[in-house]
Amino acid sequence: MSGMGQRTQAAGGCLAMALGWGAGLAVWSVDVRARFWRFEQSPDFSVLYAQLPLALLGGTAAGLALWAVSTRLASRLRR
Repeated sequence: MSGMGQRTQAAGGCLAMALGWGAGLAVWSVDVRARFWRFEQSPDFSVLYAQLPLALLGGTAAGLALWAVSTRLASRLRR
């Protein structure tokens, strides 16, 4: 594979990771205020230290898995 093809593939992987990270953040942010502040209770900090990292890791993993599958399919179609 040429240098340009490797750069394009690496850029695609980085883009997939960033989009997955953003998707995980978007999913986590849905109704975050209601999860953080329960009615007449103290703040639930597990929303920040447990749920946020899991959402970001899950989004990143999903983005990279989608990138890996699309790269595999593209290489099969090129043959």
